[in-house]
Amino acid sequence: MDIQKYIKVEKVPGGQLEDSVVRKGVMINKDVIAPGKMRRTIFNPRIILLHWPLEYKKGENQTNAELLKEEDWGVLLQLEEEYIESLCVQILKFKPDVDITEKGLSDVACHYFSNAGVTAMRRLRKTDNNPIAKAYGAVIVNRPHELQQSDVGTGAGIFEVNKIEERNLQDAMSVARNILNNPKLVPGGGATELTVSATLKQNSSSVEGLEKWAYEAAAIAFEAIPRTLTQNCGVNVIRTMTALQGKHANGENAWIGIDGNTGVITDVKEKKIWDAYNKKQPPRGKARSKPQVEREGDADNEQIIPE
Repeated sequence: MDIQKYIKVEKVPGGQLEDSVVRKGVMINKDVIAPGKMRRTIFNPRIILLHWPLEYKKGENQTNAELLKEEDWGVLLQLEEEYIESLCVQILKFKPDVDITEKGLSDVACHYFSNAGVTAMRRLRKTDNNPIAKAYGAVIVNRPHELQQSDVGTGAGIFEVNKIEERNLQDAMSVARNILNNPKLVPGGGATELTVSATLKQNSSSVEGLEKWAYEAAAIAFEAIPRTLTQNCGVNVIRTMTALQGKHANGENAWIGIDGNTGVITDVKEKKIWDAYNKKQPPRGKARSKPQVEREGDADNEQIIPE
């Protein structure tokens, strides 16, 4: 028996020899593609392993495409999406719970898998994919249309993605550093961004022309942080964001945000959810540099910003 094929030794600095433990199963250093939409814990999963990209494969030789109309771009994109959809449909016929590929996986494929309740991983190393196949009875398939029922691995008792403590510790130290550099705090949980977004929307009603578009675009951009928090919590993004926007619309609920652990709309002041003030500096810098960029563009081409 080749021990190296079946036993993986992971070295961790510090501790004693007696602190070593033996874990049953296969461990890999990967996370799911869409943490907020895909399951991280699955019991008795059906596993499919692929050595094929689930994205549009570009031609190996030089290809020329002549586009005569603007709609031709849409036709090309539609062909790419249909190709990826056909691959996903072929895989979903076998009702997998986990799909792992050694190649790339596009956002379109991620959309189909997340809607079907399938957890997906991409760009897994060959040295990690082979032990999974041996341990759980799966077969690494080169092409999706070659899949058979016998290729699906069913020997795993549980599929689980654990949080990486080292990354959490690094994030905690970064937060402590930011507070020491500038001991100021602002409401967390997306409350600050939602308040700024609501204020920009209110001010946009009194502005006309191109400046109105800038206000509205900035308001939408600030909502990216609470929207991402909501998505990572696994709750309904549309309903939660609508509720948060409604509470911030009148400007009286500046402390209302989302609890990142539970996904519940809460008063971040009572929950003691804070953000470091230093994290809010980049948007201010970009906002100040925007007028300068516009003035330089106006000097080069007066048609960019009409009077």
